[in-house]
Amino acid sequence: MNVGIVYGTAIKQIWLKMDVPDGSTIEEAIKLSGILDQFPEIDLETQSVGVFGRISKLDKVLENGERVEIYRPITADPELVERRDVQAND
Repeated sequence: MNVGIVYGTAIKQIWLKMDVPDGSTIEEAIKLSGILDQFPEIDLETQSVGVFGRISKLDKVLENGERVEIYRPITADPELVERRDVQAND
C-alpha cells in the first residue's frame, strides 16, 4: 500500500512517498522509510507522530494513502512570542 512520510526542520522539509506492506504500523513505515538515518535528531520515544494532522500512536495500523507526520518539539512558547511582539510594537 502507498503511504507518505513527512518531516521538516527550519531548513529542510521532506515528503517521502513509499510502498509498505499491508498492515504496517506508523513505526514500521517510519523505520522502512530511512528518514531516521537522514534526520538522526528524530526521537520516536519523545516526539509526537500523527496522520493527517491528528496525533496517533506508533502502533496505529496505516491505511492506503495515509500521510504520516513526525512533529518537532515546540521550542518557543507561542504566548511569550506574542507578548514580545506586542511589547516591541509599543
